[in-house]
Amino acid sequence: MVYKGRRLIHIDLDAFFASVEELLNPGIAGQPIIVGGGPGRRGVVASASYAARAYGVRSAMPTAQALRLCPQAILIPGDLEIYSEISDQVMALLKEYTPLIEKVSIDEALLDVTGCERLWGPAEEIARTIQRRVKEELGLPSSLGVAANKLLAKMASEEGKPGGLLVVPPGQEAAFLAPLPVERLWGVGPATAQRLHALGVEAIGELAHLPLDLLEKEFGALGGVLYQRAWGRDDSLLTPHREPKSIGHEHTFSRDLTTLREVQRHLLDLCERAGRRLRGHRMRGRTITVKLRHSDFTTLTRSATLPHPTDLDQVIYDQAVHILRREWRPGMRLRLVGVSISNLTPRLPSQLPLFDQREAKLSRLNRAVDEIRERYGDGALQRASLQGAKESL
Repeated sequence: MVYKGRRLIHIDLDAFFASVEELLNPGIAGQPIIVGGGPGRRGVVASASYAARAYGVRSAMPTAQALRLCPQAILIPGDLEIYSEISDQVMALLKEYTPLIEKVSIDEALLDVTGCERLWGPAEEIARTIQRRVKEELGLPSSLGVAANKLLAKMASEEGKPGGLLVVPPGQEAAFLAPLPVERLWGVGPATAQRLHALGVEAIGELAHLPLDLLEKEFGALGGVLYQRAWGRDDSLLTPHREPKSIGHEHTFSRDLTTLREVQRHLLDLCERAGRRLRGHRMRGRTITVKLRHSDFTTLTRSATLPHPTDLDQVIYDQAVHILRREWRPGMRLRLVGVSISNLTPRLPSQLPLFDQREAKLSRLNRAVDEIRERYGDGALQRASLQGAKESL
């Protein structure tokens, strides 16, 4: 049971990818920025600055459509590695205030600051300090919400965008939600919203006053959930640490891959990235899965399980190539290639490969490469065979 004095903070980094690009290149600050794929038929918007959003540009929109709406926008392909590094810096700052942090995504997190008042002051004061430090120390704008539960804290930060801080006082949960459009409520997608509109429901307050039995009749179990949320009730707990069930990488290409050699080169790069992430999580995996999406969007996944868990790039790649060659047919055209490792187990700090000398040598090589890249950047070392593949990613 969650007790009444609970105070949570939700932080959302505003237009995160675009904000990082402004940070890296101050000369484009304030201009319409789109981070995403090229304007070909497969490019989509990953993030857009608020200057671009003023023209109707939104995340997940095809890039070609976004550029029609805002032809003067600056299009940037983006760098997920850099975004991840800066996200980690934000999370490290948040951990100074409470260990109870749930990282919701690369650009948002929930903090439980209940009981932290003696150290840092009231929850609203903590939120203002965090917002100021994220801006002053990391150069990033953010929106924050303070409330008694996850639902309300997230919705409060959303209502405060961009750059706002909104507090939902205890006892004012239903009043805060009542005037908001029903589409803003968690769990209300386009189809559910359409059905609610058919019942005469436009605002969340109207949803809250519908009979519970009517909602359950119309929506089944979801009806009861919507009823509770419309009143601002949410007892879900934070999940500060979640072990990944699988680790992997995939990439959609601007042009179809048509040769086995070409696919293998890209697969090697994906396996190296996946192996590095495995080692970063101190995990090993036994099951290697290769994902192939054809030009007609049909997708197949094939897996194989190793006799022993591994975190070695070459071992992962050897198995992935074996799967690929088994499935490859002349004339294949692939628009997406991916690899993932599952069936994970923790890797103890003192654990070394015990099965053969080759694995021991590969382990030492991987650790050395990781250390060099960590110190000097990802471009400090790369295989010559991957030069072309890297350029096209």
